[in-house]
Amino acid sequence: MSSAVGQAPRKGRSFAAESRLSLVRRARRMKRCLDEAYPGAHCELDFSTPLELLVAVILSAQCTDQRVNEVTPALFSRYPTAADYAGANRVELEEMIRPTGFYRNKTSSLLGLGAALVERYDGEVPGKLDQLVKLPGVGRKTANVVLGEAFGVPGITVDTHFGRLVRRWGWTTEDDPVKVEHEIGTLFPRKDWTMLSHRVIFHGRRICHARKPACGACPLANDCPSYGAGPTEFDAAAKLVKGPEREHLLAMVTGS
Repeated sequence: MSSAVGQAPRKGRSFAAESRLSLVRRARRMKRCLDEAYPGAHCELDFSTPLELLVAVILSAQCTDQRVNEVTPALFSRYPTAADYAGANRVELEEMIRPTGFYRNKTSSLLGLGAALVERYDGEVPGKLDQLVKLPGVGRKTANVVLGEAFGVPGITVDTHFGRLVRRWGWTTEDDPVKVEHEIGTLFPRKDWTMLSHRVIFHGRRICHARKPACGACPLANDCPSYGAGPTEFDAAAKLVKGPEREHLLAMVTGS
């Protein structure tokens, strides 16, 4: 059971003079709470092959996973292989992915991706970070998602939610995603990286919102140096909690 269950969040707790050991202990305590809060956390993009996942993650830039999932069934059916993307008609591909936004840039990435996979890897998606990041449209975030989900290689995915939360929590002060990835990686065993990423992202979507976090209904409140960034009164905060885990999350705070 998490340390916050059934307790009123402690106000004004200072983490300013926190030692490295205290930081590690606090971060791991928060991770255990996240484990309890989101046992079913997962990649919310629909896919069945490494190529489909790679394409879906590219499309997810500046777009919701839900919108991507609405577009990809027809896309995956029309372009099942890397060679299909390499030989795609640009206008047709643009029209299919238009709802995901930035469709011209994304189309260029998919065309280049297909060609690069065919030329370098016989149409297969490679399973190594240094190979993935050299593909068109693929950065470290995308590569880590693919490695973790499609190949079982632990990785930390620093998307907008993850970066925002780990800075709010004082796990890092870095803004650069690569530096964030490395710093957070030193706080936890490598085997935990992929699921930690999913659970932090889930928490960012459900409770720790960018503009108005649900502080008063957050099971991590006792260990959060940013407590008070959003409403601290439970009823007001509870209205901000989203997702299918909502009742479970609120019960963690109330102890009910």
